[in-house]
Amino acid sequence: MVVSDDPDGGDGMGLDVDGVEQEVATGSLPGWDRVEEHVRAAHERYRGNDDGAVADYIPVLAEADRSLFGVCVAESGGAVHAVGDADVEFSVQSISKAFVYALVCEAYGHEGVLERVGVDSTGLPFNSVMAVELHDGHPRNPMVNAGALATTALVPGASFAEQWENVRTGLSRFAGRPLELDGEVYRSESATNMRNKAIARLLESYGRIELDPLEVVDVYTKQCALRVGARDLAVMGATLADGGVNPVTGERVVSAQVCRDTLAVLASTGMYERSGEWLFEIGLPAKSGVAGGIVAVAPGKGAIGTYSPPLDPAGNSVRGQRATAYLSRTLGLNLFASSAQVPVTPTRPTERRDPAS
Repeated sequence: MVVSDDPDGGDGMGLDVDGVEQEVATGSLPGWDRVEEHVRAAHERYRGNDDGAVADYIPVLAEADRSLFGVCVAESGGAVHAVGDADVEFSVQSISKAFVYALVCEAYGHEGVLERVGVDSTGLPFNSVMAVELHDGHPRNPMVNAGALATTALVPGASFAEQWENVRTGLSRFAGRPLELDGEVYRSESATNMRNKAIARLLESYGRIELDPLEVVDVYTKQCALRVGARDLAVMGATLADGGVNPVTGERVVSAQVCRDTLAVLASTGMYERSGEWLFEIGLPAKSGVAGGIVAVAPGKGAIGTYSPPLDPAGNSVRGQRATAYLSRTLGLNLFASSAQVPVTPTRPTERRDPAS
């Protein structure tokens, strides 16, 4: 069933979904053939788009092939639909924040993490120092750099090497395969991450990071340099969609409560300054990274993973946003897309009678 066929929907973000009808969000995805058809259609529709600019503030990212474009949908039942460059690897970047946050919540619980890192949008760029100063050093959001650094500092481990290994193996469990460090990206980011080092030192001065801030930045830089593909992102997202159970391996990675908390944060803050527009237009919790990846999660159904290096001014993949918007509409994933299935006649509640009367 279609909620609306408004031909202008989505134009505020330049999503290019004119004429794509919004299907009602039901309790399940359509059949395998229809999902496959729509994933292929999304890739075909946007693969020729050349809008956006490749990130260049990390030198090695500026060398990315802007023509690469992969789309993947992983269903909660384990089916995977991959098209285009879905297996080309790239650095996960800020998408790692969502999954490290989930691992830390699993280790310390809802309240334990909330005491150290808030869940409110800052309304400022992801690498803002001002966001720390405005709130007396309290990180407001785990999906921007200040909150992400404070979150990484909470990863269990007796040493920084052990913390890093716990991050790598934890994200590998989400992906269902071993993820490896991209050494070139790590070295390139390490040479240019002065702002993150400044943020970490500022957090230390407020007592929000109790470890060596430069070592925390190093672990964080490594987590951002893990290599993934669009297929990996879809499976990782589907693990959150399936209450913490990886739909491909069957392994429980985190609890259902942790998934709920993580998806709530992604819904409000996962797409940088455009998170509100994203939720309004696409209606899914999501996270992006400046290498060109996006993961979007449909709770109980599965997830979309995309990869395309050219970004919009907010740092989100242009093709990735458009493909996700298309699939949100055609697969009925938008959490807010509903429609009455049958006419309902209001009735008055039956009056209670006094047994003594």
